[in-house]
Amino acid sequence: MTTPPRKAKADPCPICRKPSQAAFAPFCSTRCADIDLGRWLSDRYVIPAEDDEADPPPGGGRQGGSDH
Repeated sequence: MTTPPRKAKADPCPICRKPSQAAFAPFCSTRCADIDLGRWLSDRYVIPAEDDEADPPPGGGRQGGSDH
């Protein structure tokens, strides 16, 4: 006798923790998807990145090419 494969349990909605729905994955509804989008657009969520502006520009930091 073989057992049928188990369905993997879906992760809960990251906003309200209710079970997620396939139509709105990974959220449970359009409401939670809109809340998440609003958080990204208002800079509440941020992806860390290194700032290249802190490094001196190549060529010793001079710009304009003038030696005066």
